Amino acid sequence: MAWGMQNRLNRIIQKDGKALFMPIDHGYFQGPTRMLEKPGETVKPLIPYADALMMTRGVLRNCIDPVVEKPIILRVSGGNSVVGEDLSNEEQLTSISEIIRLNVTAVSMSIYVGSKYEHHTLKSFSELVNQCEDYGIPTMAVTAVGREMQKRTARYLGLCSRIAAELGARVVKTYYCEKDFAKVVDGCPVPIVIAGGPKVDTALEVFEFVYDGLQCGAIGVNLGRNIWQHEYPVAVMRAIRGVIHDGLIPKEAQTLFEEVKAVKA
Repeated sequence: MAWGMQNRLNRIIQKDGKALFMPIDHGYFQGPTRMLEKPGETVKPLIPYADALMMTRGVLRNCIDPVVEKPIILRVSGGNSVVGEDLSNEEQLTSISEIIRLNVTAVSMSIYVGSKYEHHTLKSFSELVNQCEDYGIPTMAVTAVGREMQKRTARYLGLCSRIAAELGARVVKTYYCEKDFAKVVDGCPVPIVIAGGPKVDTALEVFEFVYDGLQCGAIGVNLGRNIWQHEYPVAVMRAIRGVIHDGLIPKEAQTLFEEVKAVKA
């Protein structure tokens, strides 16, 4: 692997081989999501505990202080919205020149396998890989399911993840599924990080699926809403970091969460 590519991957994936990415890119198709009305303010106390932040160029330019040294994974695709006809009608919108100009560490883009625009998104992602490989910039494929959450089965996620890797993704972001998630990981030759999915009811539920996903071979997570929409986001973030980097089991993570929450309260 080229030095630049390996160096950038080493920035987002830590020495223990694990990663905690925090996305705040939801506005690119959802608009002003709750708690991301002012994303810079929301993310500021969480930055120290993330390994990388994922966002669009607009939020990066306008909401994140350039002195922040945390690696950035730039969301470079879009063109869709929650009120549009089809969420899968998405493509690369940010040029390689802009990617380099913003000095980001990696880029991300969604693919929609099995959708009306499957070929469109896969072709666009492949073109992104071609552009980024020339400059040693890692690409992360996001296996999106749009509004069809019932697609989150091991068979489907395994298909999406393998296709993403075959097309050249250096990292794949996909959903966790309780049944046979290990098969998803085993069938993907590049690292997998778990997507957050719908917001759950308790912090313990988050710690449990993060822990289970790691036991199945995922290297970490890309979690947003379950962190920054929580009443105690720093406590949740620190507990998740404990699961990923310190080997905490869910009950231990819950104890840490309660301790941090008590101090913040």
